[in-house]
Amino acid sequence: MNYTIGIDLGGTAIKYGLVSTEGGLVFENQLPTQADCGAETVIRNIIEAVKTVQNKADELKLSAAGIGIGTPGIVDKTNRIVLGGADNIVGWSQVYLADKIEEACQLPTLISNDANLMGLGEQAYGAAKDSSDVLFLTIGTGIGGAIIIDGKLFGGYENRGTELGHIPLFFDGIPCSCGSVGCLEAYASTSALIQQFNDKCNKLNTSFGNEITGKLISEFYHHNNSIAVECLTNHWAYLGRGIAGLVNIFSPQKVVIGGGISESGAFYLKHLEKEFRKYVMPDCAVNTQLCLAKLGNKAGILGAAQFAYTNLK
Repeated sequence: MNYTIGIDLGGTAIKYGLVSTEGGLVFENQLPTQADCGAETVIRNIIEAVKTVQNKADELKLSAAGIGIGTPGIVDKTNRIVLGGADNIVGWSQVYLADKIEEACQLPTLISNDANLMGLGEQAYGAAKDSSDVLFLTIGTGIGGAIIIDGKLFGGYENRGTELGHIPLFFDGIPCSCGSVGCLEAYASTSALIQQFNDKCNKLNTSFGNEITGKLISEFYHHNNSIAVECLTNHWAYLGRGIAGLVNIFSPQKVVIGGGISESGAFYLKHLEKEFRKYVMPDCAVNTQLCLAKLGNKAGILGAAQFAYTNLK
């Protein structure tokens, strides 16, 4: 049995583990990213994570064949350099990440966008395990995603594409963090949902006395709070419309929805499915099933390890 090291680099934490080719997570842990301290600090922390896994593998008399890293931002076509596009890590641009990790840890290393590898994890081991053509969307602070065609990640020419959160919904819409306006992320992310909820509360001079989260809005929805009902209804309409556009283009077998808000319950998927079917071309979606992600916060580690195993052979 072969093993690879999976690293899921986030703005807050670096999650890491030793993974078997069957998707067994032999060992996992995490440490702070220290994203505000800059690229060199973050790289040192990734190296520390890898060496921790290597030491654990030695204890278990196992050996890792390589390292896969999921990182925020756009990665070059060689899967070795972070080109930019990561707002949550200071200085995370033109980073020769694979070279630096290989030099320090003496293992072959490949990197890819973190949302891409979460999607790959779900396709290899999770909700889309039996599917070759998959769309994955993670709904959180922003909207990330992955496109898998014939079992392989699709990145567009020079690996510059698949920014699924930045589909333009409205030509004169609200500003998006990417610099454009009217993007799906600006309307359908969890951050957008919370912003809309807070704006409506402020207009009505209403306060709930606690920090508003997507989970809390879902709870308010179940208690028939009118603001929560209105905001979540809009959220499903925006997201459903965005998914419909993607399905009209790619016609996947499965659309997998991840992120914390997707864990709200079956009701979330039911309402999203209703909105999606309203907007999609029926003939494009005849073979498409919407489903919730299964791997939770392990998807990034497992996907990164799978990416390394598949591409470092």
